[in-house]
Amino acid sequence: MDADEIITHPERIQPFFQPVFSADEHMVCGYEILGSYQNGTDYQSLDPFFQDKSIPAEYRNDVANQLLEKALDIIAAEKEEFLIFINRDPGQLMSDHGESFLEIIKNRLSPAQYSRVVLQLTDREHTEAFDSFLHVLTYYKTYGIKISLKHIGEERLLDRFALISPHILVVSLEELKKSGSDAMQITLYSLGILARKIGANLLFESIDRDYQLRFALKNGGRYYQGGYLALPGSSFIPKDLLKEKIKEESQRYISFEMRKLEIVYQRTMKINEDIQLLLSKQKKFNTYESLLKSLTVKLEAMCFRLYICNEEGYQKSANFLKKDGSWTVQEEYLEKNWSWRPYFLENIIRMRNEKKGILSDLYSDIETGETIRTFSYPLDGSHYLFLDLSYEYLYENEELL
Repeated sequence: MDADEIITHPERIQPFFQPVFSADEHMVCGYEILGSYQNGTDYQSLDPFFQDKSIPAEYRNDVANQLLEKALDIIAAEKEEFLIFINRDPGQLMSDHGESFLEIIKNRLSPAQYSRVVLQLTDREHTEAFDSFLHVLTYYKTYGIKISLKHIGEERLLDRFALISPHILVVSLEELKKSGSDAMQITLYSLGILARKIGANLLFESIDRDYQLRFALKNGGRYYQGGYLALPGSSFIPKDLLKEKIKEESQRYISFEMRKLEIVYQRTMKINEDIQLLLSKQKKFNTYESLLKSLTVKLEAMCFRLYICNEEGYQKSANFLKKDGSWTVQEEYLEKNWSWRPYFLENIIRMRNEKKGILSDLYSDIETGETIRTFSYPLDGSHYLFLDLSYEYLYENEELL
């Protein structure tokens, strides 16, 4: 598809609309405007045109503006109100300092409707004049325009996400699949933490299978989009068309997660009882090392690392580490402080008040890189036992994975 042909034949530019669904109502809550070019009886996506950086940004911006005008004219004829997701990349938007975009919004929508607009930006391209770009977005927000950022995969740019403070963070499952499972979980965790801190919602796109919808539910998605739900079209669908379908998928997810959480809870209670029984059978120990040495015999099948810390996070014992089938003592860990680790102090307070142990979420061990959980248990009012559960144990008890 020739760029000059697109630029010189604006009458062939046609908007398509892909529905966005909400988790809270299970209904269509918005539409993303997508561009197509009519070539005879065929329609070709304009994505390659918009992503071609060899085409000057002002030309791409002109085509995007023509597409937007046509789309808003179609939307204006609809009685139903919904969010309007409009794609722009920063360089394209800033080719005229965002003026033409805002002018179209003002000309096509009433002030009361500005809050329907969701400006969807990608992190694939970045403007060098970031301060000016940020100023434009801040100005848009004063009109009630929402900002959405589509995460493509560069972790180093998350700090800029926070500065922009978007209303929505878009997670592309297609892009995440390219990064591999471990990197995907790290990215999702980072985006989830960021979304909570800045008050943003997560939108999962490229949902092409039922399990991907459940994956989005599990990872805190409020909005969903993809071929499994609805393909782009030249017209709009009934708002509640897929309400029952999404409700059924949500119910499957809820039932599965509740069963799993109940099993994890019962497993945690069982570990609590086992540790309490083991400790009650121990003769009075002179040192923490003697206690840990005794526990390694009983807990060998469960954990690969044991140690004791005080309530301030200072390690009061050596590490007992199982490696290559045998236990080694790592004295160098004495007096290291772990209070900087996420949730450490929060968990100390919980154990002190609840008088029972806590099983952590899954996480990657700093030293081994393996997926593990840690079980923490209060020994007394100021000292706490930590057991790092091995991946092998988690695998054998798959409900813990």
